[in-house]
Amino acid sequence: MNDSIKDIIFTEEMIQKRVAELGAELTKDYAGKSLLIIGVLKGCFMFLADLVRHINLDCEIRFLTASSYGFSSVSSGKVNIDGDIDFDVEGKDVIIIEDILDSGITLTALRAFVAKHKPASLKICALLDKPERRQLPITADYLGYECPNEFVVGYGLDYAERYRNLPFVASLKPEVYS
Repeated sequence: MNDSIKDIIFTEEMIQKRVAELGAELTKDYAGKSLLIIGVLKGCFMFLADLVRHINLDCEIRFLTASSYGFSSVSSGKVNIDGDIDFDVEGKDVIIIEDILDSGITLTALRAFVAKHKPASLKICALLDKPERRQLPITADYLGYECPNEFVVGYGLDYAERYRNLPFVASLKPEVYS
């Protein structure tokens, strides 16, 4: 597996430090409130698990599955959101947790999808952001790192359902995904 890695971009130590900082920011910004955390599967699972351990607030944790990539390295432009929300969102402070903000297509659709359910507030927290790839105007309210415009894997991010288990974020060699 490591033969496919071009460069490690964010080490495990860098990620854990920033995740702790984000947890502290969320704890401060929502002091005295409860949060509804909605994780976007599958890529967010490692980030979300580590992040919520650093949020010192009452949290309800739910998941949605949404994607515009499938088994490709580029967005199809069509967002698939599996199912409907089967939990109460209305009047709650909601944070959507995403692994990477790339084209903005998936998060724009997901934000609109959740907003229909009338939360008190709705924010986005993303581990990584690739602003160079943005196709729709959306930003994260809470951000781990800005990421170079390379195809990255690890810490939950995948290529064709592989590499999620890496404890760091790395770029893949182009011959692996092209």
